[in-house]
Amino acid sequence: GVKLMSIGFLVDSETAVIWRGPMASSAIKQFISDVDWKDLDYLIFDLPPGTGDIQITISQTIPLSGAVIVTTPQDVALADVSKAVSMFRKVHIPILGLLENMSYYELPDGTKDYIFGHHGGEIFAKTQGLAFLGAIPIDRGVREGGDSGTPYVIGRPESAAAKAINGAAMEVARRVSIMNAELSGGH
Repeated sequence: GVKLMSIGFLVDSETAVIWRGPMASSAIKQFISDVDWKDLDYLIFDLPPGTGDIQITISQTIPLSGAVIVTTPQDVALADVSKAVSMFRKVHIPILGLLENMSYYELPDGTKDYIFGHHGGEIFAKTQGLAFLGAIPIDRGVREGGDSGTPYVIGRPESAAAKAINGAAMEVARRVSIMNAELSGGH
């Protein structure tokens, strides 16, 4: 199963959460220590872009197997990603790979329209020496699945987006398994 925690579960849906760094850091620490996570294979943090207090707090609070960087193809997004990559490297968090979201939109005739640029994430990954985990196309069904509560990879497993998401997840799991085996001496 998948376990979730969000500040959104604790406040009214109409309430804006406006926290400065120390408050956000305190909340992250509390989520890590006080939530009854049970046994986990993976703990995934969906972080805002950048290199702020939340990222630093997480990297200093618990041992991390690695980071997966998610970007969109346009230059302005890649500028933020560049900073995040630099930060994770400085704090010695392995980068498991880079995933490009909203890579293209497939038109009814099968033509791909690269709305936000062409392969920006893939090119960036190559120049940074990062594994490229895949390109997720824009697909209305992803949003609809999120709105309805049905994971898209379950509702439409044969779609290009679901295949890209599943492929990236499998590669991350493979990389983490290899890292864990190396840390335990190959046993």
